[in-house]
Amino acid sequence: MNKLMEQVLFRACKAGLLLAGLILLIACSPKLDWRTVQSPQERYTALFPGKPDKLERRIPYQEQELQQTLEAVKIDNDIYSISSIQVSANQAAATEKIIRQLKDNLLERAKVSGGMVAEEVATYQTSNRQRLPTIDYFIAFKSNGKAQQQMKVRWITRQASNGDAWIYQISVLHVNANTDDAKTLLSKEEYANFFNEFFPE
Repeated sequence: MNKLMEQVLFRACKAGLLLAGLILLIACSPKLDWRTVQSPQERYTALFPGKPDKLERRIPYQEQELQQTLEAVKIDNDIYSISSIQVSANQAAATEKIIRQLKDNLLERAKVSGGMVAEEVATYQTSNRQRLPTIDYFIAFKSNGKAQQQMKVRWITRQASNGDAWIYQISVLHVNANTDDAKTLLSKEEYANFFNEFFPE
């Protein structure tokens, strides 16, 4: 993977997520209002606790572009989001490198802040109810020695029939945290529902 293109790709991803987060933080926070969201273009169905906003962008990668879509909703101190990146068949070999960079970006940020990362083996279901293994990451980000943000995130890769690969990042970000125990907090039912009801094709 070209080093410069890798840096451009993930700076673009980070900028897009930050922009979406700012937009959502400004918006009014609705109460929990669970609804099924169909995203046929991104090849998944999800259950959101409110109507999500949707942002789309194309990001440069190795002299080509990748399609990235973010659907997210803010509920009080929580941001529920699903990021989708489409990797074309001729770039699919780079899928694992892209996922590794996405993970490293978050996990290294937590370590630098003095935070903590816990892993838990989990499963997810596809749209045809096939159950497959995955890993959930529980992350605590710190500032001035205190927990400020907590995050639960999982990454899922799916192969399309045309050879394209889809990378999904499903996450909940909790701000104004007052505990280091991200796993206990983000295992509550309202968060578990969001992860359990995500069904990629």
